Amino acid sequence: MTIVKTNRGLALAAVVVSNFMIAIETTIVSTAMPQIVGQLGQLQLYSWVFASFLLTQTATTVLFGKLADRIGRKTIMLWGLAIFLAGSVLCGLAWSLPSLILFRLVQGVGAGAVQPTAMTIVGDLYTASERGKIQGYLAGVWALSAVTGPLIGGLIIQHFSWAWVFWINVPFGVVVAFMIWRYLHESAARKGGRIDHLSAAVFTLAIAAIMADLTALSTATSREITALTFIAVVATIGFVWQERRSPEPMISLKLWGRRPIAAANAASLLSGMVMIGLTTFLPMFVQGVMGRSALTAGFSLSAMVMGWPVAATLSMRVVNRIGARPVLRTGGAAIALGTAVFALLGGQSSPWLAGIGSALVGFGMGALSSPSIVLIQEIVDWTERGSATASYLFARNLGSTFGATLFGAMLNFGLAAAGFAAVSSEALRATIESAADGADAVALRSALESSLHLAFIAMFAVGLAIAGVTMLIPHVAMDRKPAPAE
Repeated sequence: MTIVKTNRGLALAAVVVSNFMIAIETTIVSTAMPQIVGQLGQLQLYSWVFASFLLTQTATTVLFGKLADRIGRKTIMLWGLAIFLAGSVLCGLAWSLPSLILFRLVQGVGAGAVQPTAMTIVGDLYTASERGKIQGYLAGVWALSAVTGPLIGGLIIQHFSWAWVFWINVPFGVVVAFMIWRYLHESAARKGGRIDHLSAAVFTLAIAAIMADLTALSTATSREITALTFIAVVATIGFVWQERRSPEPMISLKLWGRRPIAAANAASLLSGMVMIGLTTFLPMFVQGVMGRSALTAGFSLSAMVMGWPVAATLSMRVVNRIGARPVLRTGGAAIALGTAVFALLGGQSSPWLAGIGSALVGFGMGALSSPSIVLIQEIVDWTERGSATASYLFARNLGSTFGATLFGAMLNFGLAAAGFAAVSSEALRATIESAADGADAVALRSALESSLHLAFIAMFAVGLAIAGVTMLIPHVAMDRKPAPAE
């Protein structure tokens, strides 16, 4: 890949800001959701405001990764930003929760284009030896978004309308689009051939149906779940049939089946499960079982957020000397060790122990994710780099959906086994916030402890699987060529 007349510093700044917009989207919106629901109503649809964004983001990631290989990163990045900003404007204008969910779907499509394309641009502009520092920056963006998102959301709600949690994207997005248009120039030969639009449409429908099915398991009726499952099965069968006959398949089995990519993507999917399980259930355990404050729970979880960028930066410096395989195996082992700590947590455990486990998982995630992206980008040609990068991000997002379903089922099973199958959300919230006492609250807290322990055991099993998968990653020589021409 050769980039001519490109200002790498300004192009990278645009990539960093675009990643920050996508990363902060969940945390900043979650802070505003009580006010949004209070004004728009329909509390039963609360979770779909978040699920809809993730649904279309995941379903379109692979599509836009392939399009970036076909027609160029710059074009897809600009289209993705336009779609994301249009969705943001529409979200701020939403008049009901169903309309907000619809516009969040549009936002998710834009995010599905921006995130993989931005990561691919980094792979185009910088060699493997240079990307260590860059991946540290990008990992730091996700950590910063987790810390500042609730703060920014709170300030917006306090001083402005909730619509500004969406509209705040517009000025930043316009600046990013201008910087990409002005300072990023591609001169690499683009891959020929046409896009199989039918295959792309059926793939998007299949993934969207699968994710919607998994998301709706705990809230939808049996008829709705049956309908979603039917659509998912039919769309998946249709996609496989179309891929087998298409001269330009959406998913290159040859590419996705390469051992380094297959192993890295499997680890990505499993780590997505651990990540969603930890962020969902650790605060619940610290507050509801240990009886600690929300602030203490937040600090326990923030250890993962802090450990991630540190490990991402350090790991890439080590990769340049010893290769990716030992670093990836270390990351997998750290995640397994961190999840083992959670499996040992009890009601009398110190929050510091939870923080240590969280830090280990965060360190493992950082040591696993950044070298994996660099690894898969190094072993493919420019014409496949977008697809390879998108496959990794797709696996992680899909893993988050699987994890939410699996660990949520574990929690529900544990509560049902303890006789709390019909516990109300208000009673559970009061217990978590330590606002309830009495025999019923004590029994519920005990049931919550055993249920979360079951979820942590499952998380530990996934952590062991991550460590096992990283053992399958072969040695790959990393590129030490000079940086591409600017």
